[in-house]
Amino acid sequence: MNLDKYRREHADILDHVQQLKALSAQGIAAQAAAIARVVIAMSSVIKLHLSVEDRFLYPALQQADATLATKARQYQEEMTSISTEYGQFSRQWNDAQRIAEQPEHFRTEANRVLKMLFERIVRENREFYPMVEAA
Repeated sequence: MNLDKYRREHADILDHVQQLKALSAQGIAAQAAAIARVVIAMSSVIKLHLSVEDRFLYPALQQADATLATKARQYQEEMTSISTEYGQFSRQWNDAQRIAEQPEHFRTEANRVLKMLFERIVRENREFYPMVEAA
């Protein structure tokens, strides 16, 4: 199974995370409009990525051997809570005015949610995708 598309989307998401870090370092309130735009753009990539995983990748892996099918179900179930957390984050922080008014709250939530997202992507790239490709 070719996972290049998924890896490119992961790289795109991680690039958005880096953009948020750089903008935040320049001052959250001062960069609120740019931050909101990056949150919106990243949300589009994440929604598309999750949709494709749910519609194509995970169903295909259910046809694989039992070990891989079990691991795929585990990853899919774990992603449900991460997706919910990210969805709440993106709905709350896609507005420049809200970001400018609550910069430290944004920072706290961004650190928490984006760390969770980052760790998941790294785990997929290092553990799950190689397992899928080896099958």
